[in-house]
Amino acid sequence: MNSDSQGELERFLPDLARARLQLLRLADGAATLVLDVTGLDGLERDRLEIAARDALRDAPGVSEVRVAMKGEKRARKIVAVGSGKGGVGKSTLSANLAVALARSGIRTGLVDADIYGPSQARLMQTESARPQATSSKKLIPVQSPWGVPMLSMAHLASPGQAIAWRGPMAGNALSQLVDADWGDAELLVVDLPPGTGDVQLTMLQRFKPAGAVIVSTPQDLALMDAARAISLFDQGKVPVIGIVENMAGYTCPHCGEISDPFGSGGAEAAAAEMGHAFLGRVPLDIEIRQSSDAGMPLAAGDRLQAEAFAAIARRIATWFANQPKRQEASA
Repeated sequence: MNSDSQGELERFLPDLARARLQLLRLADGAATLVLDVTGLDGLERDRLEIAARDALRDAPGVSEVRVAMKGEKRARKIVAVGSGKGGVGKSTLSANLAVALARSGIRTGLVDADIYGPSQARLMQTESARPQATSSKKLIPVQSPWGVPMLSMAHLASPGQAIAWRGPMAGNALSQLVDADWGDAELLVVDLPPGTGDVQLTMLQRFKPAGAVIVSTPQDLALMDAARAISLFDQGKVPVIGIVENMAGYTCPHCGEISDPFGSGGAEAAAAEMGHAFLGRVPLDIEIRQSSDAGMPLAAGDRLQAEAFAAIARRIATWFANQPKRQEASA
């Protein structure tokens, strides 16, 4: 195919396909097209391929269209957010942390790895969303209103449906969520279920997080369970980025007095004792609870409470910036 006939064939392509054209060749009636799809998500790539195929089928001399796509492989880091027990506010922290990281300029995705008790769809206002899939059957994350793409079992199951699966099925579900088409996301925040069970083991064995954030309330019982979660990450050779103390201090809305129903400083003291960084504390605040129930993470706004999440996000970003280069999971 000479340059004149190639230019004639290019005229049939949509503008976006021409802009991403790497190679166009016609031989024996077969048009071969190579497109650079760097930065496009799975749905956009599928739409581009369909548009290019449909356009070239109408071109003179073309009886078959072959489309190949290439794109830059992107390194993606995983941050696992874990706790040894439930009820410590781990999911609320994960949602607000993902939003705070995204607001700081880091392209961040959120995985709700609590297969049996997913809550991120409510926290991120995506309960009615249903993910599509690419031509290779990878899930395409749903877009939250807060600039964070995300996936949860709540997006795949019927509302209120009990998910009664044995361990291997839960592990496979986790893999489907993490192995989705995350586009240009640089970082995945993975909200793990409480404890140290099958989902956590699947996370460690198949995906090897770059680091882990441990969430605890200040009281001794929660700290004991947090130590078990740290032990699991240590066994999996996943570095602990640090510990967050949640529900730390309650300010009375009437008199302004600060009380500590769960104690104070326990997580910070435990972090120092175990040789881990203390990432910060988040207060016990009714506005955090109300905004979470409404699917409006406080980290997306500019209220005073948002700074607690932003400060933790900055410390995590600094931790990553100071790490030596290592091989990460590729897109």
